[in-house]
Amino acid sequence: MFELEGVSKRFGVTQALRPVSLKLPPGRTTVLLGPSGCGKSTLLRLMNGLLRPDTGRVLFDGQPLASEQAAVLAVRQRMGYALQGGGLFPHLTARQNVDLMARHLRWPEARRQARLAELVELTRFPADALERFPGQLSGGQRQRVGLMRALMLEPDVLLLDEPLGALDPMVRSELQADLRTIFARLGKTVVLVTHDLAEAAFLGEHMVLLREGQVVQEGPLSELEARPADPFVTRFIQAQRLLTEGRG
Repeated sequence: MFELEGVSKRFGVTQALRPVSLKLPPGRTTVLLGPSGCGKSTLLRLMNGLLRPDTGRVLFDGQPLASEQAAVLAVRQRMGYALQGGGLFPHLTARQNVDLMARHLRWPEARRQARLAELVELTRFPADALERFPGQLSGGQRQRVGLMRALMLEPDVLLLDEPLGALDPMVRSELQADLRTIFARLGKTVVLVTHDLAEAAFLGEHMVLLREGQVVQEGPLSELEARPADPFVTRFIQAQRLLTEGRG
């Protein structure tokens, strides 16, 4: 679904992403994993056209992402994007946040209402909270609204940038379970950014471990554990497991 060919990105003097080449399979959940500042979010934003690479190119569904704004926007409608905290507009209600793009694209009222009802059921969001503003919702509810908005246009791909990072452990655990159910039910291509190994293992099938803007290793978690390509892979996994045991 995505193919990156020698893609790199620099911000001033900071080399956020060194030349990276990746192929992300369709219909599976790929997790971009690694410590803070390793280039995970930069890679995700290159995939949906929010950033343009300094070198290389990004292909989506076999076609290079165009540089023209109109073409990028058209392709982006096939990608749902959600980030930490939901990224909601505070002056819009939950309902208005979710169907914002559908209104912009002039979907008929009946179609918007039918799709919203599907998403409320899918995400287990309380229907009576749709008229509330983000400031009146809990953190978990805001994240569910962000997920509904990402799914509203029935995209081919779902891109999630640390979607559960700001939630307390109990809410996070509940949402993780819901996300796994949603991924299985929809069968979509999902790319998830996280620095949490336990979350990656719970939600993902294919891991891409990054460090300092480079891919260290990719594959199933079992392969990273059994055949680490670099000592950093083992150190990262061990450190994450020690952190999880400490929380417990």
